[in-house]
Amino acid sequence: MTRALPAEHVAQGGFTVHTRGRGFSEITAQVGDAVAASHVQTGIAQVFTAHTSCSLLISENADPAVRNDLERWFGRAVPDGDAIFQHDAEGPDDMPAHVRSILTGVSLTVPVHGGKPMLGTWQGIYLWEHRLDAHQRKVVVTVLGS
Repeated sequence: MTRALPAEHVAQGGFTVHTRGRGFSEITAQVGDAVAASHVQTGIAQVFTAHTSCSLLISENADPAVRNDLERWFGRAVPDGDAIFQHDAEGPDDMPAHVRSILTGVSLTVPVHGGKPMLGTWQGIYLWEHRLDAHQRKVVVTVLGS
């Protein structure tokens, strides 16, 4: 472990993800661009989306079968149109999208080292759209460090 350093710099930026409906959009490059623009070499990047029916996650980025398996598992665990849900104002995928978002989360914290997000070899950052229709999702990246 290196010695403790004060957070000398805070930067915040963002971008919009245009989803094609339910599924994953890899945003690793956009988060990397936001980190690079911050000029922080060592610190943390906090990634956040202010939506209630999509989520953010770090997942396997080499084999798309992993993301397909996640989609199928969530489809079984939180099915569209389940009679248990009362909230269906925007359709049968409305409440299931909220549940999926709550279970997976809307924010991530990633270490920054050498001016880049410090991810594992097979890790990517994804926005996971839980609605069936296409949406525009805003993502905010806040970088703290020196």
